Amino acid sequence: MRAADIRRAFLEFFRARDHRIVPSSSLVPDDPSAPLLTTAGMVQFIPYFIGRRPIEFPRAASCQKSARTTDIDIVGLDARHQTFFEMLGNFSFGDYFKSEAIRYAWDLSTEEFKLEPDRIWVTVFETDDEAERIWREEIGLPAERVIRRGREDNFWWMGVPGPGGPCSEMFYDRGPKYGEVDGFQDGDRIMEYWNLVFTEFRVDERGEPVGELPRRNVDTGLGLERMAAILQDVPGGFETDIFRPLIERAEQLTGARYSARYEPDATTDVSLRIVAEHSRFATFLIGDGVFPSNEGRGYILRRVIRRAARHARLLGVTTPVMAGMVDAVVATMGDVYPEIAQRKEMIAATIEAEESNFGHTLDKGLTLLETGIDEAKRAGKSTLSGDTTFKLHDTYGFPLELTLEIAREHGLDVDSDAFASLMKEQQERARAGMKKVSASGEGALREILSERGPTTFVGYERTDAETAVGGIVRDGERVPAAAEGDEVDVVLDATPFYAEGGGQVGDRGIITAAGAMLEVLDTQPALDGLIVHRARVRSGEAQAGSEAHAVVDAARRAAVARSHTATHVLHATLREALGPHAHQAGSLVDAGRLRFDFPHNEAVPKDLLSEVEETVVRRILVDDVVRPYETTRDEAAAIGAMALFGEKYGDIVRVVEIGDYSVELCGGTHVMHTSQVGAVKILGEASIGSGLRRVEALTGAEAIEGYRHDRALLEQIASLVKGSPDEAADKVRRILDELKAARAELERSRSSSVKDQAGALAAKAEPVGDASLVVAEVPGLGVGDLGKLAMSVREALRGPGAVVLGSGVDGKAGVAAAVSKDLVGRGISAKAILAGAAKAVGGGAGGKDDLATGGGNRPDGIAEALRLAGDAAREALGG
Repeated sequence: MRAADIRRAFLEFFRARDHRIVPSSSLVPDDPSAPLLTTAGMVQFIPYFIGRRPIEFPRAASCQKSARTTDIDIVGLDARHQTFFEMLGNFSFGDYFKSEAIRYAWDLSTEEFKLEPDRIWVTVFETDDEAERIWREEIGLPAERVIRRGREDNFWWMGVPGPGGPCSEMFYDRGPKYGEVDGFQDGDRIMEYWNLVFTEFRVDERGEPVGELPRRNVDTGLGLERMAAILQDVPGGFETDIFRPLIERAEQLTGARYSARYEPDATTDVSLRIVAEHSRFATFLIGDGVFPSNEGRGYILRRVIRRAARHARLLGVTTPVMAGMVDAVVATMGDVYPEIAQRKEMIAATIEAEESNFGHTLDKGLTLLETGIDEAKRAGKSTLSGDTTFKLHDTYGFPLELTLEIAREHGLDVDSDAFASLMKEQQERARAGMKKVSASGEGALREILSERGPTTFVGYERTDAETAVGGIVRDGERVPAAAEGDEVDVVLDATPFYAEGGGQVGDRGIITAAGAMLEVLDTQPALDGLIVHRARVRSGEAQAGSEAHAVVDAARRAAVARSHTATHVLHATLREALGPHAHQAGSLVDAGRLRFDFPHNEAVPKDLLSEVEETVVRRILVDDVVRPYETTRDEAAAIGAMALFGEKYGDIVRVVEIGDYSVELCGGTHVMHTSQVGAVKILGEASIGSGLRRVEALTGAEAIEGYRHDRALLEQIASLVKGSPDEAADKVRRILDELKAARAELERSRSSSVKDQAGALAAKAEPVGDASLVVAEVPGLGVGDLGKLAMSVREALRGPGAVVLGSGVDGKAGVAAAVSKDLVGRGISAKAILAGAAKAVGGGAGGKDDLATGGGNRPDGIAEALRLAGDAAREALGG
């Protein structure tokens, strides 16, 4: 049975049993209490499980993109571990419970997937008598195939505080082909494929129940890759039709051949599996808006790309290969997950940039690592030093886990404590001087939310509103009132203030309430639809529960709206100019200015950027209507509306259309016609790392002021070159050409002078053994010019020779020594000659054996320096 058929059969089975088929959510969870990445199908339903949101449907089923990052260094070594997988699941929110969940799982396993009933084993939690009874009495499993296990195996939770409960796992005996067993044994033969979790508790960070959930729920997870391996009768996911195209593509790119072996010496197979598996994970992470970085999700992405790059190198490939895997990933999964197909070019460009950046330092880092490993082994140590590990991370971009993996291949561990200490020191230095911002307590806000409900936003229609103060939070605590001078978070029942989101800054303005006036400094979204107004009480006493009048700074809002509409126009124009991969990856929409980040692997040529600016300005002047409206998410997708990275959307979405060239999902504020933007001036574009570029621009009055500033500067330059603004460029160009010619002539003159001076000094050389030695003071030269002159004198000697020169200029002293290559071959070093001399002028020296220079702040020591250096040279030459 193909993986696509398994996926389809699962969803259709539950659709027929009144389950809502819910699309996969992003790998980046929406819920703030969720893990860093989506780890299971239930993550998007956490608010329903814990009673935070009203239930929209009592039953659901999904095929969820999921990530497991705790065992990245094991992926590729065995048949079972993967970082990315698809989790099929069915869910009940206070509807059915254990009996129906177990019956559904049994019927689907035996009737749809045709698993043999007498080869199915199950486990239950050690105190779950009910689940055991259902399996034995209602399903008919014999007692010997119902196994009780403890908390470690059969009590499920996310690893963070949230829902949890006992679970029942289903296993399938794949037969003696996969090993001999005596009874139940979880492994390659008796393989776990479905976990039925009965979430009825709220658990703490240790997984211990701390209370009951509002309702009893069911959360199940069936790994698609596991089930495909069972039904296709292959060792693991890497041999299924899911991975075969990816393995074949990795073979094409590397020239290696896959033999499906898992023995310790099957290093080629391990590397091919890692390239295939990590390319799939990286594709989906970037498709969901994650970009390589040194923290959080970005660090996980960087880690898997760099691990795969190292294994490609082990296969003999020295050029980037991961980007070449993206097409294969999209070909196998793009129909189910269209976001990766839509963003294919951008994904490939991001991966290639990250792999190329790492490739520049990979060889040097491996050399350092090999040296560190050799030193540790010679010293009889079992660990790699923390200094080496930190330098690999800090200088060469090696994730700690990659260093650890390589070290273990050589039988070593790493000094993690020393590494952590060095990292902490670096982080403390980086944080020094940074401003710390404290947030309001979540508990206080959640209390307000439970009493008053989510904030109603009325800011699309107006910039002022009559409302009421729903709550006040000061220093993380809910308070009944706030006095003059207090800085507080204010929650209103309804607000015209736009909360920061989609790149747009939050509104500012004034709230008046019961004789008090509050200045709103910022507006931010909080949990579950609550909007928080960061405000300072300017006069009076603000009281919770009082009626209020909220007024947005309309002039600032209008300036921000101009920037937001300009951002949409710029976005569409960049995609036309560079390609569809130039998708918004981040933005700042502020009053009078904007910042737009997008994936692109090279600098945008200045002439092309000028064309982009010209097109944006022309589109603004056309005066197209800006049309915002609400529709369903499916309808928005059907008309091609672009969804932006990092943004979360419900079933009803807001679309903003501009002319016939821009359709985006957007919750921000906009002008009504493009002409109201007024003007746009692009300031420039630059790299911000990892295949991302950034364009910055001014809008509205600020753009006009920017053009005025440029004009004034041009007129000032024209005045200096005694021409009109139209003539200024040509006149400046002529002046620069003349200056270049004058400098060239001066350099020729100086070179001739140096040559003459070098000849004169060489003529005064003293013989020392079979060599010549020049020791002289040459006034008026800096250290750099002194070194050049020393080299010229050395060449003028036309035989074995050494040169020592000293000079003083502007209160500084310099010394230089040059030694011919044949003398260097005898072990004579310019650095050694200058070692004592530099101290005489109050400084130090450096350089190479054939040329060394030094300097200090004691010109009165030049004579002594020359004496010391001369004596050192004579001794070295045997004189």
